[in-house]
Amino acid sequence: MSSDFEAYEQDFGTITAEITNKIGRIPKLSGEEKTQLVLNVDKQLEEVRELLEQMDLEVREIPIQSRAMYNSRLKSYKQEMEKLEKDFKRSRIAYSDEVRNELLGDDASSSESQLVKLREERAHLLDNTEKLERSSRRLEAGYQIAVETEQVGQEILSNLHSDREKIQRARERLRETDANLGKSSRILTGMLRR
Repeated sequence: MSSDFEAYEQDFGTITAEITNKIGRIPKLSGEEKTQLVLNVDKQLEEVRELLEQMDLEVREIPIQSRAMYNSRLKSYKQEMEKLEKDFKRSRIAYSDEVRNELLGDDASSSESQLVKLREERAHLLDNTEKLERSSRRLEAGYQIAVETEQVGQEILSNLHSDREKIQRARERLRETDANLGKSSRILTGMLRR
């Protein structure tokens, strides 16, 4: 079983090396030659997908003890395949950008760069506006809290003032009571002497 897997690995290595080489050449070519190369790479990518499927089937047949090692190898091959597909897409996109720039001329690329710059500036302005609105809301909330705190403070001061007046009246009553007690004490002392 593992010998089949290793044979698939060798095929995988050979085909992916060819694909990598061709992907690097795509942006440099033009016309029919480029179209043929793109079709060829597409076909080879399909072959690699089939190889990966075969490798996956082989791994399922391998005994559990050594399956983990083969699974990790298969996983790395799948990641390599994803990278190849991304690189292939990029090379095709670079080609289409080149063609568009050739057709539209340099003005299109400069106006496109201006458009990109304007979009970035607009996004930056929207971001700053949003930050300002958040700051304004925070300031508004802070102001509201300050007003409420001031009202509570005024109520506390008013309560303290009325408590002070009550304490002063109670103190005056105590003085009067003390003075009355003093008079009573003198009267009683005088009555006792008689």
